[in-house]
Amino acid sequence: MGRASIGIIGGSGVYDIDGLENKRWIKIESSFGEPSDELLFGELDGVKLVFLPRHGRGHKIPPSEINFRANIDVLKRVGVTDVISVSAVGSLREDLTPGTFVIVDQFIDRTFARNKSFFGSGLVAHVSMAHPVCSRLGDHIEAAVKEAGINAVRGGTYLVMEGAQFSTKAESNVYRSWGCDVIGMTNMPEAKLAREAELCYATVAMVTDFDCWHPDHAHVSVDQIIKVLLANADKAKTLVKHAVPRLGGDVAAHECGCRSSLQYALITSPEARDEEMKKKLQAIAGRMLG
Repeated sequence: MGRASIGIIGGSGVYDIDGLENKRWIKIESSFGEPSDELLFGELDGVKLVFLPRHGRGHKIPPSEINFRANIDVLKRVGVTDVISVSAVGSLREDLTPGTFVIVDQFIDRTFARNKSFFGSGLVAHVSMAHPVCSRLGDHIEAAVKEAGINAVRGGTYLVMEGAQFSTKAESNVYRSWGCDVIGMTNMPEAKLAREAELCYATVAMVTDFDCWHPDHAHVSVDQIIKVLLANADKAKTLVKHAVPRLGGDVAAHECGCRSSLQYALITSPEARDEEMKKKLQAIAGRMLG
């Protein structure tokens, strides 16, 4: 009672874990369209896990075309309560070298071509994003990386850009001047939607290379980046294996404030709420809609 149900969002290298048993891919329908892929269900040391390939198997979907709403919706539908998001990023700091993991605690959202909310006309809600990730999950992940011997930093700001192109050098320097630590294209609006869905959410940002502000950036080869990507994937699998027992054994997870983020967020009065919107939002906000 109260134990977490764990979802992992990431690439194929993350869900190919030794010891993952009873694996099965299942298609889950969403009222928000097609998710990136089927969900992979499995068990690791007796703990049930659900994996979602963010870009689809084979990396078929570019960042701006990911249906983030459907992805979060299907995870919520199958009972996931805790989400660990794993994503590749570029470094905006000299000391965050390739291969470093950053347990992100803040975001700056520079995306502009994505659906960022489950709510809208007919049913309006405003959730707090002051602290956009779950500190409880962050604590477990921090303990897991230390136990696994992974080079990781707790805390950092993730600049989420639209893409699909990378930054200009001028943009990269602006983001550094803002105090951003890493840059990527995928964790917004994912984190916002997870908060609306009352899911605990944490980001592990895996540094693959320095962004273009760095004087050595132009000399990095594709082969070098792929080598880091593969090494990061191996470390991500190790992280999951160490984090899962901690999360699965957290009997106080149900007390986390993320689980009640909609408590005071619904603005539209009950009598004015659109019935079709209510039906569409049953998996996400049924607790509040009755």
